[in-house]
Amino acid sequence: MLLCIDTGNTNTVFSIWDGQAFIGTWRASTEHQRTADQYFVWLSTLMAAKGLQEVVIDEVVISSTVPRVVFNLRVLCDRYFGCRPLVVGKPECLLPVPSRVDEGVRPGPDRLANAAGAFRRHGGNAVVVDFGTATNFDVVAEDGAYVGGVIAPGVNLSLEALAAGAAALPHVDITQPEKVIGTNTVECIQSGVFWGYTGLIEGITARIKAEYGAPMKVIGTGGLAPLFAKGDMLFDTVEDDLTMFGLTVIHRFNKENK
Repeated sequence: MLLCIDTGNTNTVFSIWDGQAFIGTWRASTEHQRTADQYFVWLSTLMAAKGLQEVVIDEVVISSTVPRVVFNLRVLCDRYFGCRPLVVGKPECLLPVPSRVDEGVRPGPDRLANAAGAFRRHGGNAVVVDFGTATNFDVVAEDGAYVGGVIAPGVNLSLEALAAGAAALPHVDITQPEKVIGTNTVECIQSGVFWGYTGLIEGITARIKAEYGAPMKVIGTGGLAPLFAKGDMLFDTVEDDLTMFGLTVIHRFNKENK
């Protein structure tokens, strides 16, 4: 079976794809010091807990925005799965449709996976809003190419910066407040972050659509997408596994075209 690995600045997600659906998904903090052996013990233990100890992984595709992590993931694949992983963003990895950005620019592999997944599920002319360490807006052209986007500070990053930079302000969890006007410090922060990011998403997607000049679908993904989907009509749909699905699309394309 195919193991998809998406390494971000904060978390790394492992998902097993059986050809039709993901049968197991697990998340760990991203640490470049973690060895191949540690990865395997962690993953095999969680697979066994889900009753997947008999599953044979013989193919791996990796998306990583943290280059230092890739070496140990390659060792994991070689030592325990007996395969060479496909690493999105490397020259040997083909894309279903090449990206169209400035010459010499290498888009983040997660953004390439988002474009591939969005196009396969929803067609082109789309904006993917991906909530991670950063909040990325990925623009997918009519033919499925990634053609650029926007990078904004992530929600949790903003909360951490606020707590670190203002001695009197606590760190709070993000949630949708019951009202805009907070009557205590926690409510004020939650309102500012939640409705502030709601306005940011609305404003940026509106400007992208105006500049693009054609009707576009807006797709939310990432951990906080469901939360912000409740706040307003921000997204046409929310796909919690879009990046991972995009990795399966890229992997299949490479298998069929090499």
